[in-house]
Amino acid sequence: MPQITMKLEDYLRQHAEETPDRIAVICGDETVSYATLFQRVQARAATMPQGEVVVFRSSHTIDFLVTYFAIHLAGSVAAPLEHDTPEPLFQEISASLVGSTLPADSADIHYTTGTTGRSKGVIISHRTIIADAENLIAGQGFSRDLLFIINGPLNHLGSLSKIFPVVMLGATLYILDGMRDLNAFFRALDYPAPKIATFFVPATIRMLLQFGAERLATYADKIDFIESGAAPLAHADMLRLCELLPHTRLYNTYASTETGIIATYNFNDGCCLQGCLGRPLPHSRIVITDEGLIACQGDTLMTGYVNDPELTATILRDDTIYTSDIGHIDDEGMLRLEGRQGDVINVGGYKVAPTEVEDAALSLPEVKDCICISVAHPVMGQALKLLVVLADGHSLNKRQIALALKDRLETYKVPQLYEQVETIQRTYNGKLNRKYYFFMKES
Repeated sequence: MPQITMKLEDYLRQHAEETPDRIAVICGDETVSYATLFQRVQARAATMPQGEVVVFRSSHTIDFLVTYFAIHLAGSVAAPLEHDTPEPLFQEISASLVGSTLPADSADIHYTTGTTGRSKGVIISHRTIIADAENLIAGQGFSRDLLFIINGPLNHLGSLSKIFPVVMLGATLYILDGMRDLNAFFRALDYPAPKIATFFVPATIRMLLQFGAERLATYADKIDFIESGAAPLAHADMLRLCELLPHTRLYNTYASTETGIIATYNFNDGCCLQGCLGRPLPHSRIVITDEGLIACQGDTLMTGYVNDPELTATILRDDTIYTSDIGHIDDEGMLRLEGRQGDVINVGGYKVAPTEVEDAALSLPEVKDCICISVAHPVMGQALKLLVVLADGHSLNKRQIALALKDRLETYKVPQLYEQVETIQRTYNGKLNRKYYFFMKES
């Protein structure tokens, strides 16, 4: 396994010295070179406390990067929160971190926002940051002449982790304030760079396919690669992306805040394997437990949950993170995801992964979004119900949807109940908010 000796800020300093005029970041009307960026980081670091946890709000700005790097350069730990974190919660988290004892190599504390219960502060080391960067470079072909478009929140691993390989290689970041303005995204694609790449959560990909598919196709020869992660990507969306961007590498990545970047798979390989997440990357290893759950090892793992050794011990034991994801390693050595342990629905003795039902439903032209949930049934105990958001101009035809699903699924996987809804509840990173529907059912 490769040895890790440098920190991300060491690479930033190196580029500032060796290629000072090279463009580091583009954001709005501002373009900053590596020399200027590092000068600003040094100046900010001089104002930072040393050896403490610094809590701050994230933003889609160059100033966020300056603050983030400066905290590290000052020898402190960065704890970025959502930009709209309420002030009482901000102060509560800040107070909880005062006097915390952290491992010597700690770099960040990332807060995972569950749909219920309190947030968990995940401790990330400098070693993990570099391991994540090297995994992405090896798995996806990041290069120095790349322009990477950041459009997601920078306090979450999905977007923040893309900064790591870009800075390590001396490439260029292009920061957008989300994807609310599709024209701004396409203007970013127009930037004169040899290679362009980006990261999307599946919900953003679906939105882009609905409202900008034809326009996206005009950049087929310019987009080097697109990565998707944070939630399962519908197979219908995978196939559509392959059709629109036949020469672009399209990646499904297995990663989480706790595990780091573990594996990735280019599904635009002519096979477009559903549920495939590729082989383990250089700093990672995958173990399938006796229960069929995915466990991860290597340098990308979290150190633990801040101030909570008991919670840490529930998933991190013997340098291994034990996840709740169900999967297996196929004959080609690639990870295949089958679902999540708590999501499987037992219907009359048959186990159904709701993601399989949702994938089938999303392949129907009239279905814009959906979620498969369980409801009480007097005979079977549990029955499947499909909540659907329909495309414009369509009305709910339960029989038509059921018959279409019967052509795609085994009979026991076809939902018995259907309901049209205005929207599907999702978490901040585009995952279906299954807990919302579970507690709604229980209330």
